[in-house]
Amino acid sequence: MSVVFAGVCSHAPGITGRADRADPAVRDAFYAKLDEMRQRLEASRPDALIVVAAEHFANFFMNNMPAYCMGMAESYEGPIEDEKWLGIERTRVPGNAGLSRRIIEAMLHDIDLAYAEEWKFDHGIMVPLHFLTPRYDLPVIPVNINCQGPPLTPLARAYEFGRALRRACDAQPERIAIVGTGGISHWPATPNSGVINEEWDREFLRRFLANDREALISYTDAETFRDAGQGGFEIRTFIAIAGATEGKTGELLFYAPIPIFAVGCTVATMAV
Repeated sequence: MSVVFAGVCSHAPGITGRADRADPAVRDAFYAKLDEMRQRLEASRPDALIVVAAEHFANFFMNNMPAYCMGMAESYEGPIEDEKWLGIERTRVPGNAGLSRRIIEAMLHDIDLAYAEEWKFDHGIMVPLHFLTPRYDLPVIPVNINCQGPPLTPLARAYEFGRALRRACDAQPERIAIVGTGGISHWPATPNSGVINEEWDREFLRRFLANDREALISYTDAETFRDAGQGGFEIRTFIAIAGATEGKTGELLFYAPIPIFAVGCTVATMAV
């Protein structure tokens, strides 16, 4: 079949862990749009969901930090963090090892893609799944792009990763959804946690929704670090989705800076 759904959303732990401390009007509007995204995802009738995320030293560290890694297991568990802190109960998430292997084998013609048969999901995947697959009944294939430990993959390569992912998915008989998840501007675990550069976020989203490849890959890491914090390196997950939907444009369902969540909260879909 092919890719039947594509979108992006934020994944900060405060989205679930500090829900009671957010402005209810803004929080509820954000949650409503996440639920709308869930409905659109379900309406596409996917057989599997690929989540392109940036994990946070939960599985990968400096002794082994692949630029790109895809899960290849029959099931996964998460969250790896404290359940009460994150506000999400630990659960088993189904995978699809056979589909993962076929996608990996196809992508290896173009991308040096690592794989993992063991993977504990952190908030980077569990927060989106909490809203988008609340019954945890849709097989998930996790993807990690290293956005934590420099040297980081160049933005142009993240776009190429998305292109290769699309080609691999389109070669499979299953109906596949893809969701990219990360932050835009944010400074997690620093004294600037809660600072959000709304102007920078909205300009990035303008480029993303237009699927303007040249504009998307024009950021330097130094500029991103200065204007969007170390959390801004997670734009790679959004750029991969742009690559997977090359030639298409997107729809912004929600954006608002929510300081208690420590990130500009985003929900958007891309045409496929």
